[in-house]
Amino acid sequence: MKTRIHFVLAAMAFSVCTSVPATGLATCDSGPKSGWQPVAKLETQLSERGWTVRRVKEDGGRYEVYALDDKGQRVEAYFHSVTLAPPET
Repeated sequence: MKTRIHFVLAAMAFSVCTSVPATGLATCDSGPKSGWQPVAKLETQLSERGWTVRRVKEDGGRYEVYALDDKGQRVEAYFHSVTLAPPET
């Protein structure tokens, strides 16, 4: 009986731990999507900085950008979906 209980508890713990997203739990209070800036505007701003944008996706109410910066270095950066500002560090 103890073995069965330990197995069930271990399975529950494993399922809870694996359900957390890989990017973490950070979210952005960005409101409804109707108020978000278009992705094209963010891509334009980054291109003007010399970045080569590879991919933009939504993550936790923010835009997650995969790009090459002006020095050719890989970048993974987050931007507020309404203001397009990078997060404060």
